[in-house]
Amino acid sequence: MKRLKATIAYDGSGFAGYQVQPDKRTVQLELMNVLKTIHKGKVVQVVASGRTDAKVHATGQVIHFDTAFSIPMTGWLKALNVLLPQDIRVNAIEEVDASFHARYHTTGKTYRYKWNRSQIISPFTRNLMVHIKQPLDVEAMTIAAQALIGTYDFSSFCAANTAVVDKVRTVRRLEFEEHGDELHMIIEGSGFLYNMVRIIAGTLTEVGTGKRAADELSRIVAATDRDAAGKTAAAHGLYLESVMYES
Repeated sequence: MKRLKATIAYDGSGFAGYQVQPDKRTVQLELMNVLKTIHKGKVVQVVASGRTDAKVHATGQVIHFDTAFSIPMTGWLKALNVLLPQDIRVNAIEEVDASFHARYHTTGKTYRYKWNRSQIISPFTRNLMVHIKQPLDVEAMTIAAQALIGTYDFSSFCAANTAVVDKVRTVRRLEFEEHGDELHMIIEGSGFLYNMVRIIAGTLTEVGTGKRAADELSRIVAATDRDAAGKTAAAHGLYLESVMYES
């Protein structure tokens, strides 16, 4: 038996999320269906670095699965991409040690959140970034973001219905890039709570539009109260960009 690690990308627009759910189209289900076809009806479990919600995209999600088949990696890459729907692509695949675990061995992740600031949003990108007509004060957002870099209890930036008890996480990097009408937020950390990146994006949007002062972020972190932070930003602006592992 061999363990294979694959880096995949998907357009989350047509999915109810990554994880298998009854009677819903999910990324995991599509992957398992293709592997079942390749393995002539045998169910193959697929493990990801973590789940993504409905409408959330990925450019660097990582999965692993086990197989008894001896197929060259070029053959796996071709077979998977031929059989998968066009909104999922396998960008890389390799054999790894049998002890590798896509979820439990992560050392960090990078997410990207995208806003489109044009007056008229393109119909071709409406599901791929969040349209915001108000001017955004990127300098104020950048200043505010500094309060989130470091190791803190991020309870204020976690969905209230989560069962996770330990809400201490480390944000290593949080910065903005401007690409014409697009504004991107890039955030890298040791791990993220449920909806953490989207709540951070929503709160920083409020700073950018003048609804909050840039110096409020430290107080929001210290409050450890979801009600202290801003709204959860829309899912379709979020991308899981990369997953890190020990080399």
